[in-house]
Amino acid sequence: MVVGDLATNVEVLVLGAGSGGCSAALRAAQLGKEVLLVDPGPPGGGMRAGGLAAEALLEAAGQVWRLTHWSQPGITVAGSTFDWGQLQAWKNSRVEAMTTEIKRQLDQHQVEVVTGQGWFLAENEARVESEYESKRYLFDQAVIAVGGEAAPWPGLPFDQKRVLNPTQALALAELPATLTLIGVDYLAAELATLFVRLGVSVRVLLPAGQRLLPEFDPAAGEVVQTRLREMGVKIEDLTGFEDLTGLIIVSAGLTPRTTHLGLDKAKVTTGATGFIQVNDRQQTGNPAIYAVGDVTGGPPLAYVAAKQGKVAAENLAGKLAQFAPQAIPRIARTDPEVAAVGLTASEAETAGYHVSRITYHVSPSTGFVELVAEQENEVLLGVTIVGPQAGILIGEAALALEMGATLTDLAETLHPRVGEALARAAVKMIRDA
Repeated sequence: MVVGDLATNVEVLVLGAGSGGCSAALRAAQLGKEVLLVDPGPPGGGMRAGGLAAEALLEAAGQVWRLTHWSQPGITVAGSTFDWGQLQAWKNSRVEAMTTEIKRQLDQHQVEVVTGQGWFLAENEARVESEYESKRYLFDQAVIAVGGEAAPWPGLPFDQKRVLNPTQALALAELPATLTLIGVDYLAAELATLFVRLGVSVRVLLPAGQRLLPEFDPAAGEVVQTRLREMGVKIEDLTGFEDLTGLIIVSAGLTPRTTHLGLDKAKVTTGATGFIQVNDRQQTGNPAIYAVGDVTGGPPLAYVAAKQGKVAAENLAGKLAQFAPQAIPRIARTDPEVAAVGLTASEAETAGYHVSRITYHVSPSTGFVELVAEQENEVLLGVTIVGPQAGILIGEAALALEMGATLTDLAETLHPRVGEALARAAVKMIRDA
């Protein structure tokens, strides 16, 4: 220890200012805790560069596609063009607006924010290094919310020029004429949708034995794959790297961003893949340290991290809280949109349920609602929705699962507009039983 390197006391130290870290910091401050929030970048974390950026560009690309492929009788759209640079500027403005709002909330709740790196020196001690100073802190409790980073494909490391991760792809200064995507998850499907809508020649390579959108029921993945091919995307098996040319985007999951944290000194344990192990209160092996979000290896979703951050904050403030959702909604902003919550039919059968399953087709070619229920008592187990506004409608399905709703509950509930598909699917399932 350097002479004069005195430690500063802080009640709660939060490392990482993404969705989980900001949620934890704000909730802890609301509960009367003194909070220090540390992150190398602006508040917002992965929401800035990933989630919100993708949402904005997919929205814009969808508008471009609809205008250039308009087929409504009686309406003619001519001369539609777009400027990629201006779309990027618009996206960045939306991201900055979100960052400004988060900063306002942090300031309102008197959360101290430091731009820098933090790591553990001991079980209740950390160092925070910013551009201007390096300080030691003694904390009562800490929350690790540093997130994850894109995992490279074996033998194909990221170089920030030709081989990019999804976040880098969303920040391209120029739109490429062609690109190759390697991956099967929702990010790969969304990026293929985004770029083909903007006129890019897209090729998707699927690893051997894997299918597109494995997070969803196979029928949903088949619909999206068929639609991507109709839009001009080439979907092939990955056989090697020899014929890869041009820009390459790899979406192969996440690795935890923990190598610099000094977890061993903090007595925080990790699993075989390096993700931090936590209980349902978000506590690590050190009961004074909590972990939330992508660094714990759960679903890499901002709303999951935010909920976990709230749970961690309430527990460290002396309340009793658990992260124990009955079901976590998942969405792919593809064409058509896909959303699901709960178990697929095969997952339910594997879990030992006697399953009833019905697929209600909203449109002849693309849209459908699939319900999975327990055969004897008709309790809802899972829902898959494919079609416009699926990501909005899935929230109702998630609420139904959380409340233990039955098919009759769904059938008897009045649903306006697209929500009617849920009721019709439930009615059909009851009649066919």
